[in-house]
Amino acid sequence: MFQLIRDRPRTVDLEEFLSRPLFAHLATDSELGPRESPVWFLWDDGAVWIIGSRRDNSFPARIERDPRCAIGVVDFEREHGRVHHVGLRGRASVEPFDPERAHRLLRRYLGNRVDAWDPRFRETLQDPDNVLIRFDPETVVARDQSYEVEENNPPALGQ
Repeated sequence: MFQLIRDRPRTVDLEEFLSRPLFAHLATDSELGPRESPVWFLWDDGAVWIIGSRRDNSFPARIERDPRCAIGVVDFEREHGRVHHVGLRGRASVEPFDPERAHRLLRRYLGNRVDAWDPRFRETLQDPDNVLIRFDPETVVARDQSYEVEENNPPALGQ
């Protein structure tokens, strides 16, 4: 079980937030310093699950060397002033590939019809080089940092 840190007056509902198909950013350490990998994830059984490839990704090997890592997930929508953030710190492990769990993860982002998925994602379910990363949080910060949006105040793009 993890410690949920609620150090601000406004927080987000952790279960609801982590059920959204958002990008997570997995931070690991390497011999050359910190590394960050944007990933899709599945929140299941109190753990974050991520698909990794021993052939195409370097983060499985980094996790095997040093399991300490962090994950950040942000839902930002400027038009409505929504800023929801969940930060997780803990340890990860490289687990055998579970096609059923990977299917549930991919379905969150790609939809229920596997036949409509891009072929590379269908192939993910059969790739022998794939593994699952299981991230077990030790501490979790869940914050709602949303703000009021003024009308007629477009963003200053490119500046």
